[in-house]
Amino acid sequence: MKLIYSLLLILCGLAFTNAQKTYTVEGTVQDFHDKSKLENAVVKIGDFTAKTDEKGKFSLNKVPAGTYILIAKHPDCNDYTENIGVTKDLHITITLEHHSHDIETVTLHGSHKNNGSIVVKTLDKATISRNVTENLGNLLTNISGVNVLKTGNNIAKPVIHGLYGSRVSILNDGVKLAEQEWGVEHAPNVDVNNFEHIDVIKGASALKYGSGAIGGVVVLEPQVLPKKDTIMGAVSLSGISNGRGASLNVKLAKTWENGWAIKTNGSFKKLGDLQAPNYGLMNTGVQSSGFNFGVQKLTFNSGISFDYYLTNSSIGILRSSHTGSAEDMAEALTSKEPLYQRNFSYDIDNPRQDIEHHIAKISAYQRFENFGKITATFSFQYNHRKEYDIRRTEELSKTPGLDLELITNDFNVNHLIERTKWNLETGINGGYQNNYSNPDTEARRLVPNYDRFYGGAYSVFKYKLTPKLDAEAGVRYDFDRYEVTKWYDLSDWNNSYAADFSNFVVRINQNRILTKPKLNYNNFSGNVGFTYHPTNNFNLRLNYARVSRSPNVAELFADGLHHSAAIIEKGDMNIKNETGNQFNLVADAKFNVLGGLNISVNPYLFYTKNFINEVPIGYSNTQWGGDFVVYGYQQIDAKMYGVDLDVALKINDNLSYKGSGSYVYGQDLTHDVPLIMMMPANFNNSLEFSKKEWRNFYVNVSNTTVLKQTRFPVYNIFVRRYDTDGNPYKQEVDISTPPKGYSLWNLQAGVNLTKNFGVDFSVRNVFDSAYRDYLNRLRFFSDEMGRNFILTLKYQF
Repeated sequence: MKLIYSLLLILCGLAFTNAQKTYTVEGTVQDFHDKSKLENAVVKIGDFTAKTDEKGKFSLNKVPAGTYILIAKHPDCNDYTENIGVTKDLHITITLEHHSHDIETVTLHGSHKNNGSIVVKTLDKATISRNVTENLGNLLTNISGVNVLKTGNNIAKPVIHGLYGSRVSILNDGVKLAEQEWGVEHAPNVDVNNFEHIDVIKGASALKYGSGAIGGVVVLEPQVLPKKDTIMGAVSLSGISNGRGASLNVKLAKTWENGWAIKTNGSFKKLGDLQAPNYGLMNTGVQSSGFNFGVQKLTFNSGISFDYYLTNSSIGILRSSHTGSAEDMAEALTSKEPLYQRNFSYDIDNPRQDIEHHIAKISAYQRFENFGKITATFSFQYNHRKEYDIRRTEELSKTPGLDLELITNDFNVNHLIERTKWNLETGINGGYQNNYSNPDTEARRLVPNYDRFYGGAYSVFKYKLTPKLDAEAGVRYDFDRYEVTKWYDLSDWNNSYAADFSNFVVRINQNRILTKPKLNYNNFSGNVGFTYHPTNNFNLRLNYARVSRSPNVAELFADGLHHSAAIIEKGDMNIKNETGNQFNLVADAKFNVLGGLNISVNPYLFYTKNFINEVPIGYSNTQWGGDFVVYGYQQIDAKMYGVDLDVALKINDNLSYKGSGSYVYGQDLTHDVPLIMMMPANFNNSLEFSKKEWRNFYVNVSNTTVLKQTRFPVYNIFVRRYDTDGNPYKQEVDISTPPKGYSLWNLQAGVNLTKNFGVDFSVRNVFDSAYRDYLNRLRFFSDEMGRNFILTLKYQF
């Protein structure tokens, strides 16, 4: 018995000793994807708590043996939970994942981690919400260095640093819009209300979007939905005085905590004839609608989504821009008022264009702890454009003068690996396009039938040289192949192409010749950039890009009436790749003035060989729709340089000022003349009073001043006319001299009437100023639209 008691005492003593045994638990907390060490993370085991230092290290001492729940928290990350057993000293590594708000395909928004040396400006949710009735082109003019190339008041294409058309890529939720293949006059078919923020990348340094984006990239990103069980939505209804129209937008989303979400958006807009200050603008109405549906399952580690976008538009073209004879054309180009006018109407008659654009996209990504993130996207686009002209007979006018269908299939795969001091992004993409130009129009086709095969690969490496200096370098290769079927006038073929492209001839039919060109283009691009941030109040970015792009089909083969711009276009199959060198410097500084002063200066330089330029070369009769100015494509050496300036001053807690200015200089070095259609110097200033305590009340007064463009080439045309005795003579028609400068005032105010219900009110062109814009291709025929009152009612839940 004594032996048994002795053994029990020994066992109890051992148990007591073991119970009092303590251990050390230490380790590091790091980011999941770039392995950077996280400071100020809180690690808790039972009643023991520690916080990580600047190296991400933590240590918990004298932790008794046992089983515990380990919890790690960081302000920017999801909580981490794990069951651990403490039976010895432990050294562990804890990996934390970012919140779902970091799950974005494009990592260029202001809140993202690393823009590098890329020049990015953003339009946020508030700006888009205040301008729900605007088209994308007009909305982007809120950014310095961005203007719009317009054909009338409803068709606007963004211009960045003087470059436009195929040189500016537009990404709708990660899908590059395919519509500029038909020419620069086609406005992007997007509904801005589908997106929460819009990034504008100035310059060609964003190689991931393709070598063709010499001017820059417009990235439209939809709302990032929260990971919680809820239903959310918004409705906005706008009344628009100029055009006596209205706009309706509806958004609805259902989300779940596990990452599933379903969303849908719809919009409708209708305007009648617009009004200039002194007269009506006949046949300038518009009717458009949009629809978007998406379903997604997104988590930090993986995700898959499907999205579908549809836009439909019927746009009237100013009646006076289409004339039936050379004399009428000369009269319309020189008249102070439009030749054709009528009482207000909602009718959209000829000339007009009907546009239908579908996008379907499926995208998926997967993160690997040591390998990085892989994203794959497939997209399908279908564009159908019909343009109706005023033709010889009423029956023929019912048949479109232009009927184009473009199908685009695109697939890309991207890989991103991030580490504390470096990251590497690599991608490949490929695609196929088919364009069908309907011959039943009984008119010469603007662009021919063609198949396009394309592919590309890129790699961008970024490295932190020192805590204050980052460097990056990128390379890209692109291949394009066009297989085209096109009829030429035999005389045109013999004069321009017979000597070099005889192998493309299929057959000759009297004075017409059928050809099947097959053209290949190879493009190599690269960029090098540095970012220097010596203090929290100063940042310097320098980027050099060597750029190269293939000519598009319009530049090579256009041969007909570009109805919306009221011009005839002539392409040139001899055009080669466009190459150039581009420099961008950005200096951002913050100063302790009043509530804070921010200044950003962005000088840039673009020097190019083989620049593809479109200029007037005469006029011609279409035989089916009247007389029009003819524009031809040519290849030249050119240079452009300029500067953008942005200033933001917080005067006090409720009053703020924003200002911006832009200047661009363009020169045709081959002919020693200024480049055509260069953005005039312009300035924007706004003063805003806001007070959240007054139900988010704000009032904003802004002014836009555009100076007269004094540097322009002279490409006047000579029109054959007849005097009263029937004798012919030639009249010079000035289509070169830019209009006068102008200054516009705008007013905007808004308030939340209840928690969910708000109202915005704005007045555009407050003083109803009459003016014409140099970048509007229809400026010869009428003034711009006048004063416009817009009232928007908004409800959110």
